[in-house]
Order: sequence, then C-alpha cells, then structure tokens
Amino acid sequence: MEGMAGQKSSLAWAVNIAAFLLVVLWTIPTLGLFVSSFRDRDQITASGWWQSFTGSEQTGFVRSGTADDQVQQEGLYVIEGNALEGSQTLRAWGIRAREPAAFQPGETAEMDGGIQLTVEEDGTYRMTSPTPFEMTRGERIFTTTVSPPSFTTENYNRVIGATGLGRAFMNTFTVTIPATVIPILIAAFAAYALAWMQFPGRALLTAAVVGLLVVPLQVALIPLLRLHNELGIGKGYLGIWLAHTGFGLPLAVYLLRNYMVGLPREIIESARVDGATEFQIFRRIILPLSFPALASFAIFQFLWVWNDLLVATVFLGNTREQLVMTGLLRELMGSRGGEWEILATSAFISIAVPLVVFFAMQKYLVRGLLAGSVKGG
Repeated sequence: MEGMAGQKSSLAWAVNIAAFLLVVLWTIPTLGLFVSSFRDRDQITASGWWQSFTGSEQTGFVRSGTADDQVQQEGLYVIEGNALEGSQTLRAWGIRAREPAAFQPGETAEMDGGIQLTVEEDGTYRMTSPTPFEMTRGERIFTTTVSPPSFTTENYNRVIGATGLGRAFMNTFTVTIPATVIPILIAAFAAYALAWMQFPGRALLTAAVVGLLVVPLQVALIPLLRLHNELGIGKGYLGIWLAHTGFGLPLAVYLLRNYMVGLPREIIESARVDGATEFQIFRRIILPLSFPALASFAIFQFLWVWNDLLVATVFLGNTREQLVMTGLLRELMGSRGGEWEILATSAFISIAVPLVVFFAMQKYLVRGLLAGSVKGG
C-alpha cells in the first residue's frame, strides 16, 4: 500500500520536481546578472545574456567617405574604407534601411549615377564612380555583423573605483551587523521566557507576537520616525538599528520560541533540580542547543537588512555619507539609466555578501525552520 512506513510516497517525484524548479527560478536571474556584469553596453543592448557564449548579431550602419576622400585610379574615382570595428564579422550588408541585408559580402551594389559599392567580409568597402564624387556627406552602409563572445572586467574596475561605493559598502555593514545581532539577543531572552518560564499572561504575549507578524512595517514608519525625533534620536545609526530591531523581533521571537519548546524537558528539569538558575540554564543549555534556530533567523535578518532600501531611506537619510548599497544603486539608476553594464555589476557586488552568508549557514536554515513544527508547547 502507498503511504505506509518505509515506502516512498507517489508524490515524491512531484515534490522533487517542484523543488528543482524553484532552485532553477532562483538561480537563473542570479546567473544572468553575473554574466551581464562582464559584458559591455553594446552587447547587453544587442542580445540577451544567454547569447553571450555564442556571439551576438547586430545591425547598424556607417557612413562612407566623402568627396574629400576620393582618389583617382585607372580612370575611376574611388573611395575606400572599412565599415566594421573591432573583431566583428560581416554577415550581410545593404544600402537601404528597408533592406539592410540585401547583399552578401563580396557582392556589388549598383547606385545612382553609375556608382558601384562593394563590401568584403572583413568590412573593407570600395565605392567607384566614372565621374568625380560631389557628396559632402557619406553614403549609408547598413551592416549585419556577428560579434564573437567577449567578456571584460572593466565594469568592475569602474564600479569598485566609483565615488562613494566603498563608503556605501561600509555603511551597509555598519547598519546590518548590529541590526542582526541586537534582535537575536533580545528575542533569545524573550523566547526562553515564553517557552519555559511560568508567569501570568504568557499565552496572550505569545498570541501578540504571532499577531505582529502580519502588521506591515510601512504602517509604523512615520509614527516611529516621529517618536525618534521626539526622543532626540533623529536620523542616524541608532535610529535605524532600533527600527530594524523592532521590525525583526516578532519573527525572531516566534521562530526561537518554537524551537526552544521542542528541546528535551528532562535536561532543563535536571538542571533546575541541580540548583541552576534560569540565567544559567539559558546560557549553558538553551543557547548552545538553539544554535540552528539562531542561525536561521540570522540569515533572514541579515539578508533583509542588507537588501533594505525603505527603512534606510526613512531612518538614515540620503546624503553621500549615509548612503547604503541599495541607496547608491538607486542613484546609479537615476544618473546612469542607460549604462546597464554598470547597474548589473553594482547589483552583483551588492548581493555577493548575502550569497556568502547564505551558503555558509544554509545547513542550519532548514533545521531551524522545521524545529517545533510538529511538537509545540
């Protein structure tokens, strides 16, 4: 029979496929951002990142030389030049916008006044006329070219050397580390009290913590900022630390409390019989056993604070000395909206640290999240 102990459920394949699809959907945008960070502006504009490994096709036009560039050869007036740049390869060319690929490399096009134009595969062109050229503006030569795969580290050189990036990076660390450590410390004490200490109103406090999980932080931004101003905190690091602590505490208390409830009761009761105080039990037994849950919340809080823009804008400010990484990226999008290669590189640099933190602590993530899901107190 299906579903019996020791037998694999018929839904196992569906679960595995769903998990695989989620991993792919999460990985593909990150991979695309990473590849785009090594491409130049023209390549990003002309083709998608998935085409960067096979070369990209581009269509454009150049203007030929003018009458000032003509020379006389064997009774003909000749203008020569090259329609390509760099290591491009000519696939087709044309002389009209409606037919930009009318001719193959090496073919000759007949133009008005007996003018003939030939473009070779390497991009060199030769335009001949039986009478002197009189044009002051060159003829348009439309080209369809293929550029080989090309990657560069120049984007990283520009971004790393950009004004304010290092300061924004350090500002983000200054905000993120205390805003991750402080709620963990407070929530650990609160979670232990809600899990193992008996006092009136414990159930109501637990319900209040669960209720706070559904309150949008946007509702509290303005009232909290007014409170900070009345207390004299204003806009600064202390204010944003307290704001992130307040917004992160409900999830931290809920997660840690569920984990601590599932710890063996016998260990705690034995410690109490031996005369250990509540603080000794908390410090020597609960904290070491709760490390997976602490690490799980640390991952969530670190990622959320590092990627935050709204709270940083409200409680820290937008001056150059106070900008965090997300604020600097917003400025780059405003001032360099067309430089997609700079934006891709900046964005990847900003997510590099969260990726390192996530992969370094991911083994604790599932253990901390699933703890207490079956057994509760």
